[in-house]
This record gives sequence, C-alpha cells and structure tokens, in this order.
Amino acid sequence: MGDLRIRVDRALAEFVESEIGALTALDGELAPVAEQLRASVAGGKRIRPAFCYWGWRAAGQPDAEPMVRAAAALELVHAAAIVHDDIIDRSPLRRGRVTAHARLGDGLAIMIGDLLLAWAGELFHTCGLPRTFLARAVSAWTAMGRELIAGECLEILRTGAAPDVALSLQVVRLKTGSYTIEWPLRIGAVLGGAAPALLDALAAYARPLGEAFQLRDDLWGVFGDPADTGKSPLDDLAGRKPTALLALTLERADEEDRARLQELLRAPVQEEESAQIREIMHRAGARDQIRRMIDDRAGAARAALEHVRLPPEAAAALTRLIAEVTADA
Repeated sequence: MGDLRIRVDRALAEFVESEIGALTALDGELAPVAEQLRASVAGGKRIRPAFCYWGWRAAGQPDAEPMVRAAAALELVHAAAIVHDDIIDRSPLRRGRVTAHARLGDGLAIMIGDLLLAWAGELFHTCGLPRTFLARAVSAWTAMGRELIAGECLEILRTGAAPDVALSLQVVRLKTGSYTIEWPLRIGAVLGGAAPALLDALAAYARPLGEAFQLRDDLWGVFGDPADTGKSPLDDLAGRKPTALLALTLERADEEDRARLQELLRAPVQEEESAQIREIMHRAGARDQIRRMIDDRAGAARAALEHVRLPPEAAAALTRLIAEVTADA
C-alpha cells in the first residue's frame, strides 16, 4: 500500500509540474495560482486512487503503470472538491495549510478548483490505457461527478433545517461515500473488464464502507485533534452542517440539553461553545452511537468480501483498506 502511494505521488507530481509549467508560460503573474495548485495536490492518504487501483486488480488485471496514472486522476477530483468545499464552509485551514480561498480569495479559488477538475479528466484520458478500456468507464466517471455535486447541493440545501438522521445519511452516501470508495472502486473494476456480478459484489462492499468513512470523518471533524485532522474542530459546528452526529444528538438529548444545543448553534460557535456542544454530544450518547454505526458498516463490508472470490492480493488490500478508512476518531 505504501508503494502504491509513492507511485501515485510520483504520477501526480510529474503531471502537475508539467501542467504548471504550461500555465505559467502563459503569464508569469499566474505564479501564486500555480503555487496554490501545487499545494492543493500535496499530502493526503491517496485513498481514492487506492480503491481505483485495487478495483482493477480485483477484476483480475496485473499491476500496470498506466493504471496507476488513471487512479491518480481520482486524487485530482478530490483536490478540486476540497477547494470548493472549503469555500462553502469558509474553512481557513486544510491539512494544516491555509486554504485556497483564504490565501487568494473566492474568485481565484473557484478557478483553481475548476482547473483541478479539468486536470483530472486529462490525466485519466491520457494515462496510457487503451481507448477501448477508457471508454468502458465514461458512464461511471460521469455518475461519480453527478453524485458528488448532488451531495454537496443537498448539504447546502439542508444546512440549518430540522436534523434528520436518514437525510443526513443520504448526504453522506452521495457527497463522500460514493466518490471516495464506491465509484473509484467501480471505475477501476470497469476499466479491468469486471463482469456485472463482480461489480455488484464490490458495490455491496463499497456502499457501507463509504458511509462508515464519512461518519468517521464527521467524528473527527468535531472530536479530532487539529494536529491530526489539519482542520479546526469549529468548522462543522460553526457551519451547522446536517451531519448524522448532530441529528442523533438532537434526537437523543434530554429537553434541557436539546434547548441548550439549539441556543449554542444559533450564535457564532467559538472554542468555549464547541466544548459545550461536545459535552452534550457525549451525554446524549451520539458519539458512541456513530462509532457503532461505523463498526456495523465496516462489518458489512467485511462480510461482502467473504462472499466474493477475488485475487488474493486484491482481497487482502481491500480488507486492509476497511481498517484504514474506519480507524477510531
């Protein structure tokens, strides 16, 4: 897994530096934009490329450098989503670095996110795989983008609305789970010529795991150490995001805590208020319930793997990825 990350990093670096060179050749004044593009791609665990690559291997295909480059394109989709998400959330930090909009303003940040998406398509289609292989994945690539945007839009539309666990889980699946795990895995498998039965089996693994990943991320967003998350724990609370964690808290809290939480969320949330919100979440048992939901979904993903015959290396890698994306917050 570590070797794959190194190879993905190398593919991204080669592509991004080539594109930055072409961009700055247009005009030297674009240098700050180029630097932010470089920063937007730096770091990260390369989870999406990993699922894409192992989808390919699950279809019985051998290791291939063009496939590593195709998988790396998924990281550019993620980088674009992060840039746009940070604008929406007004997040000042990401991965411990100043975000694109905080450094350069909303206008340039939007352009940076858009260019990263364009780069993703270019890297994918010039990865070196046969055109007939790439053609197999067009509908999956399009569906991935559709679900990602739908999830983002629904989160915005539902922010501030009455919390609902089922609706929050729908946003979880569309906004993060599908483009983090299900569609990267499916794209890799489709590129590899996977049969419909295998695609169904991989979906049974990916869907609960995608939900588990986002639920874990929601916990980290509120309870995580900023030194580990690279973000302020105030971001999700200040943005009143319609997370399952918040919905469960309001559903389970006693009348006094519920009223206090609603009062805290109406005012600007600072560190003192966020500490009180975390205490209410603890008392309501919402944090423990989210952890159980994560464990249940991780278990469902493991069970799905047990019911499908995969090449041993692919089965082992997909099993390891369950632990990686559901580690305790």
